[in-house]
Amino acid sequence: MSCCILLVISACRYPTERLEGYKIHGIDVSHYQNDIDWNEVLTQDIDFVFIKASEGQMMRDQHFAYNWERLGEKDVRRGAYHFFRPTIDAGLQAKNYTNFVRLKMGDMPPVLDAEILDKSTPKKLRKGMKTWLETIEKTYHIRPIIYTNLNFYKDHLQGHFDGYPLWIARYNTVPPRLIGQKEWQFWQYGNRGRINGIEGDVDFNVFCGDSIELAKLCVKER
Repeated sequence: MSCCILLVISACRYPTERLEGYKIHGIDVSHYQNDIDWNEVLTQDIDFVFIKASEGQMMRDQHFAYNWERLGEKDVRRGAYHFFRPTIDAGLQAKNYTNFVRLKMGDMPPVLDAEILDKSTPKKLRKGMKTWLETIEKTYHIRPIIYTNLNFYKDHLQGHFDGYPLWIARYNTVPPRLIGQKEWQFWQYGNRGRINGIEGDVDFNVFCGDSIELAKLCVKER
């Protein structure tokens, strides 16, 4: 899949406005966005939403259940992500997620947010990630997405997880460039976006493809 041509609409390094040149736009949220008016948000051409579900072995986002249920009633793609702690048993982290998140047809794949070492080593990080990813795929019968920032990917993950969809954070108007044949599917290009229905900043994302390609990535009927 080749990425879309980007039309730069802002010279700002950290975009606060949406980027043109992409067909599919989305946001990601957690408890930091507090109470969200989804009826208002979804009138503004939002095609997908990633929601924080869990972190580590026990933490669960206090707003996840509400956000997940509300979006399940709407005509929008939803996905749930887990913030990975490399020093905590990966199997227990996977259990924290699977005991909390229920997927249905049309939902986006589970996401593993890997962006810190927590005084671990890259090798132990990758081993734990592998355990989490394989456990999640076995449970939900769909390959998870990996989220990380561009520098962390290049330093610790590049070449190790090429079979997984990739969601890259790089706050810029210039899309991420990856070495080799690996391409990103999602790009988080800004963390200071503003949108009606959400108080304060929110992350802006795009999908590198169209609605048909996004649907192919999502949960199918079993």
